[in-house]
Amino acid sequence: MKRSMPLVLALCSLFFMAATAGAAEGKKPAKTPGVELATMASQVTGIAISPLLGVSGVGAYQWAKAGTPEEKAALPWFAQISFWLPGLLLVSLCAFKDTIAAVAPPGMKKPLDIAETVENKVSGLVAAGAVVPSLVALGSKLITQTAALDHAPVLVGGFGVLPLAAVDLSWLLTILMVPLSVAVFAVVWVVGHAINVLILLSPWGGLDTALKGIRTGVLSLVAATAYIDPVVGATLSVAVVILAYFMAGWAFRLMVFGSVFSWDFFTFRRHRFKLLADGNKLFTARDLGGAPLRTYGRLHQDADGRLLFRFRPWLVLPERAVEVPRDGLVVGKGIFYSEVLGFEKGADKNTTLLLLPPRYVGHEELFARTYRINGTCDVGLRRAWSWLREAFGFGGSKAPATA
Repeated sequence: MKRSMPLVLALCSLFFMAATAGAAEGKKPAKTPGVELATMASQVTGIAISPLLGVSGVGAYQWAKAGTPEEKAALPWFAQISFWLPGLLLVSLCAFKDTIAAVAPPGMKKPLDIAETVENKVSGLVAAGAVVPSLVALGSKLITQTAALDHAPVLVGGFGVLPLAAVDLSWLLTILMVPLSVAVFAVVWVVGHAINVLILLSPWGGLDTALKGIRTGVLSLVAATAYIDPVVGATLSVAVVILAYFMAGWAFRLMVFGSVFSWDFFTFRRHRFKLLADGNKLFTARDLGGAPLRTYGRLHQDADGRLLFRFRPWLVLPERAVEVPRDGLVVGKGIFYSEVLGFEKGADKNTTLLLLPPRYVGHEELFARTYRINGTCDVGLRRAWSWLREAFGFGGSKAPATA
């Protein structure tokens, strides 16, 4: 992916130079093609950071900007009050959930976090498939219209084209801009969605609030700077896109991780899950000899008893295999998901090597026998609950009887 970095930089520079040129044209900087392009870039980036909040915010802004009832009725569907008002209310409910997260027990908040993660995926797909192309089409029409009014050249494919009064070139600009806008949206959205997955994994509500605050702060900064000065907003958007590009691999693995965990949890997959004799799907919990953290793959056992983790980078590239060390392996049973722990000699302690999706809950003993692992133990909240029961004398293990 890094080989395509020059292309990404070139496309970002295209946005920046077009916006700067448009703003420098003089008397009406708010109506130049470059400024319209800068505004469109800021809107796409803001929506990608938080789709539901971004789409609802853009819709509310367009609705408030429209003057007459006829103009409001002509707005796109996401700018109708029937969409953006419920969207903002749902965002407010999520914000309230994160506000009380610091005092709420982690186990009681996780189902709501999973629901929000699913919502972010759905709203992201809707935004990428419908909202972003609609914004680009509207922006392309504004760009060509303002260029015709100002007799300014339209930037199409890197060339200045003088629009003719009788020719509408907005469709051509839309065809050129939609793929680029969707690609930019996808890169930024993947990183923004990683916030939801991190909240899903976080054991502490205060960290959840901090993560959500960072994302909301970046979105607010993009929106505020774009409102004050579209060129500054576009410049900040380019910086966000470049940063997201370098984080895309890590965020993509985290997105797959959150998708699998959310699907297993909501569909109660553990009740219909059948463990395979070999090649069961799971995630890495740390870097295993070239398989980065949270890589999705299959665990295999060869004839010699070696454990091999096989995976495909980005899920589609050629398959690779790394060996999982067998030293001190034990399956840790958790409430929401389980894990495979190994003994790290250097640190003289057990460390988590593999993460088992929620479908494995209740199947840990069979998993251990299948891969010839020593046994099972309680981890996380399950371990804390076992300790509390034993501490207060409820259901504690009895000492073995002596002769």
